[in-house]
Amino acid sequence: MLAVFGHLNPDTDAITAALVYARLLTRQGVDAQAFRLGELNFETAFVLREAGVDAPPLLPELPAGASVALVDHNESAQSAPNLAELNVTRVVDHHKLGDLSTTQPAYLRFEPVGCTGTILLKLHREAGLTVEPLDARLMLSAVLSDTLHFRSPTTTPEDRDAVAFLAPVAGIEDVEAYALAMFAAKSDLGDTPAEALLRMDYKVFPFGDVAAPQAWGIGVIETTNPAYVFGRQAELLAAMDQVKAQDGLAGVLLSVVDILNETNRTLVLSATEGRVLSEAFGVKVDGPVADLGGRISRKKQIVPTLEGYFAPQG
Repeated sequence: MLAVFGHLNPDTDAITAALVYARLLTRQGVDAQAFRLGELNFETAFVLREAGVDAPPLLPELPAGASVALVDHNESAQSAPNLAELNVTRVVDHHKLGDLSTTQPAYLRFEPVGCTGTILLKLHREAGLTVEPLDARLMLSAVLSDTLHFRSPTTTPEDRDAVAFLAPVAGIEDVEAYALAMFAAKSDLGDTPAEALLRMDYKVFPFGDVAAPQAWGIGVIETTNPAYVFGRQAELLAAMDQVKAQDGLAGVLLSVVDILNETNRTLVLSATEGRVLSEAFGVKVDGPVADLGGRISRKKQIVPTLEGYFAPQG
């Protein structure tokens, strides 16, 4: 059995991509099953509930040499803890190539699009397979989520074409209304503990010298109600401080992205993070908050800038 899974702290793309790709492989004669590496966020829970789909089970501890397929990620820091011991046979991803290594030749499909779901639609077409309504709904949801319904700079014409094709197959007539319902579910954070909010869409990135990189945790809260998040600013900063110490990180950032206004105000834990944001992005850091303006994409606008800032000189 081939285990298919997305990244830690999974988002809608990671979960739906695992489900859709496992079904696609099964239809092609591969015994595959979807798994997840963490709890669902509120948006993803809404998507699966509306689709009438159960969440994939948590990935069990796999024995060394077990065959796996990665979706929506390829970096070890964002994957299963024993990834180096596993046999990665397939990767379908829309992020940059990280530290992935394989023991045998693997099928790799990387494309610079806004969502893994867009690539999975292409794989259906290339295989000559029809897209089932349920899979269409899942892929559509992923594209709307990852591109913030085309607000994100990661959006490509291929993502727009995918939505145009998938919506009627999925039976969703009003895509705008569905996207807003997804974002409303994402924003309904209730009494979620501060650390859970931080880790809901959170990844660790190695920056600087390859031989001795420094790890930074970068979280994102995409919401239509940023006032709620900033109302819990003190709790979130305390959680950031705790996670930084627990995980031995050089820095922790938490970007609060206003989906509708397309702005990013980032929580600044300490002088270290403040200095880096000020120097890397050329922005004013006002106490515990830095205004990053329209930089709403971690993948395209935040991480690449930090990689350039930390890159060894000379």
